[in-house]
Amino acid sequence: MRPILPTMIFAAALLSFGQIAPANPSAIQSQVMVDGLEDPWGFDFLPNGDVLISQQEGDFVLVSGTKRRTFKGPQDVIFEGQGGLLDVLIPSDFQTSRQVLYTYSKKQGKGSGTALGQATFNKNMTRLGNHKTLFEIANGSKGGRHFGSRIAEGEDGKIYVSIGDRGDRPSAQDLSRENGSILRLNRDGTVPKDNPFENSAIWSSGHRNPQGLTFAPDGKLIAIEHGPKGGDEVNFVEKGKNYGWPVISYGRHYSGAKVGVGNAKAGMEQPFHYWDPSIAPSGALVYSGKLWPNWTGQIMTGSLKFDQIQVVSSKKSEGVIAILQNQETLRVRDIAEADDGSIWFLSQPNGKLVRITPH
Repeated sequence: MRPILPTMIFAAALLSFGQIAPANPSAIQSQVMVDGLEDPWGFDFLPNGDVLISQQEGDFVLVSGTKRRTFKGPQDVIFEGQGGLLDVLIPSDFQTSRQVLYTYSKKQGKGSGTALGQATFNKNMTRLGNHKTLFEIANGSKGGRHFGSRIAEGEDGKIYVSIGDRGDRPSAQDLSRENGSILRLNRDGTVPKDNPFENSAIWSSGHRNPQGLTFAPDGKLIAIEHGPKGGDEVNFVEKGKNYGWPVISYGRHYSGAKVGVGNAKAGMEQPFHYWDPSIAPSGALVYSGKLWPNWTGQIMTGSLKFDQIQVVSSKKSEGVIAILQNQETLRVRDIAEADDGSIWFLSQPNGKLVRITPH
């Protein structure tokens, strides 16, 4: 961890996404907590306040006070395109299990697919080993696109994992494959018996590339996903529901052609919110309100395209209500709230983990 840098001020900006309002207070300070990272992708807090960060090329970085240690990830990770070592989760049983969960792109024959892995820290946190694949999607696809890969732990103790369509659009509607879905797994990676589709890890289908996944305080599962050209979405994910890709979308293909049948079809869910133009969202949290009471229950996500953090109202009709942006918010890859209510985010090209608080 490096010393606190001079304060950076975020200002709300009026863009074309709707009515944007500044936070109250309107000035926010940022502190660079960790720098020198290589393509950071995900992070999570340990119970003692330490931070574990994943780096896409295959390493973990543990930051404890002024010290940092680097640990090797799984040997079978494939660093290709959007793939690599991706999200990381400190599960609720960490105090006793010492285990860490993570997602990564795993080599599968001539292709690759998203896998959920597990590793274990030793007692004094000087070694991270015993890597084990808990689950991997079937029928790996060629290419380095759309791995999804966010992880969230539910109050039911189940592990939820977002899976992209891997660039194979029709597969998101094929329930015999996990592409384009949100998975629900037991803590050990096995399939729960009460999942909606028999002997399947699929919890919901019809997703394109969800790179944000989180639970709201009321237990709602929220997925934030990349659309095509336009049509990035916030979805409230429910058991067995179909979220439409590639049959419906508010975006268009990059060629300009219409997606499927348009933006609605019976039996397919509408997004809670969508962006047009796309912002390339990554990471997700529902804010507690500890430091900014007027953001209580609001949804936050990073923007890879516009180099900012956006705040989406939990009221469907209001849309984006605030934008946070400064020189630190380059390609915001992940975002999380600490116990004290501060908001932390990863700037991927800057190689930094940044903390923001009211000024």
